Amino acid sequence: MSWDGFVDGLRAAVVWVMDVTSVPIIVYFVLINTSLLVLVVLAYVEFRSQQRRRATALTWQGAGMAPGVSLLVPAYNEEAGIVTAVKSFLTLRYPRHEVVVIDDGSTDATFARIEEAFDLVAVPRELPQEIPVRARTLGVYVPRDGRTRLVVVRKENSGKTEALNLGINAASEPLVAMLDGDSILEPDGLLHVTRPFADDPTRMVATGGAIRPVNGSRVVSGRIVDVEMPRNWLARIQLVEYLRAFLLGRTGWSRLGGLILISGAFGLFRRDVVVEVGGLEPDTIGEDFELVMRIHKKLRDEGRDYAIEFVPEPVSWTEVPVSARILRRQRKRWHRGLWETLWAYRSMLFHPRYGRVGWVALPYYWLFELLAPLLELFGIIVVPLALLLGVINIPFAVLFLVLAYGYAVLVTLAAMVVDEWAFHKHDRWRAIWQTIAASVLENVGYRQATVVWRLEGWWASLRGKKHVWGVMTRTGFDEDAA
Repeated sequence: MSWDGFVDGLRAAVVWVMDVTSVPIIVYFVLINTSLLVLVVLAYVEFRSQQRRRATALTWQGAGMAPGVSLLVPAYNEEAGIVTAVKSFLTLRYPRHEVVVIDDGSTDATFARIEEAFDLVAVPRELPQEIPVRARTLGVYVPRDGRTRLVVVRKENSGKTEALNLGINAASEPLVAMLDGDSILEPDGLLHVTRPFADDPTRMVATGGAIRPVNGSRVVSGRIVDVEMPRNWLARIQLVEYLRAFLLGRTGWSRLGGLILISGAFGLFRRDVVVEVGGLEPDTIGEDFELVMRIHKKLRDEGRDYAIEFVPEPVSWTEVPVSARILRRQRKRWHRGLWETLWAYRSMLFHPRYGRVGWVALPYYWLFELLAPLLELFGIIVVPLALLLGVINIPFAVLFLVLAYGYAVLVTLAAMVVDEWAFHKHDRWRAIWQTIAASVLENVGYRQATVVWRLEGWWASLRGKKHVWGVMTRTGFDEDAA
């Protein structure tokens, strides 16, 4: 076949594909961006209702209503920020809480840093086995002063999920909060995130809190004292993502009564319910998503009345990747975990027993979270190819770009406006303009790269390739001396 013949055949194929898919693809992008905009509006409504309760959120605990909380902090090679994180957790404004650090066989100085900072000593404590843990426990340590409510458990390396299960076994309070070892919780964070348990103690089984990137902000003695934009543009774009998806998106789903994902970086659960469902699944990489889905399924199957809520006010600040290599690994893991969990609970789709979870939330995640990168990659390849071959008109290409990317920028800007109205985290106009710039730059290269990375994670799961967590390199917080 001659080159001209090949080009003509390719042109005919692209024309056929465009004829069949152009309208569905455009409709898809309109629907996905409109759904995000609806979630932003729902989040705004939720913020307004929660503002009325904010005035009493810091005083209700004085009446003896505050349930005890065990903060579970799994740590693997977290030497850069672990001491700062533990300090921030220990000094939270909360009447009764303990910190349980689970060192998952770290090969760096994670344990040494904690041991030195808190003067740890070994204690002969046998941990209960309410949740089976395959890895061997190496030791239990507490501060020598006997007053600091800190427990450090060392174990053989077997992954974050088993570390959390061991922490649940070691926990002594009725609520367990799952946190990342590279995070900082705001001083009043527990007061806010536990409030739903006091308001509705018989139904509430889990709550999630907001997560924001800490990169670039100033930290003093485990406290955020000056909120700044990240210096790295990759981190700035992730800030936009976290704002849109983790804060506004989950607030909207909570308002809708269909919250099915609480981030493992900041989630609070009733300990008895987690033990009842068997703890976290050690053989999945989307352990946070899978746990919430298992709770939904079990309680709905048993016909029990319960509630799961997202509380946007408490903030956990976490370090986000600043290199494409680490970010790629993270997004591959996230999408693989999304696919494996959705597939495991596919029987819940459109089942009357599961209400809004089965009829609204799960279909949304299948269509607009799981399949989004596949359809977007299709558009990324076909539209430029059609332009190159001269089989698409310019107005159609412009319409595609406006609806796929311009609309997405508009949704992000709406999310930013709602966030600033509700929380006003940034005091400088420069930060506002940088956020606007990041929302635009997200669609130029970054979004296309994450599409490929997410599909890589999905493809690896479909092939049955064994997942390797790898190392999440930390730079540490911008910690000032106290």
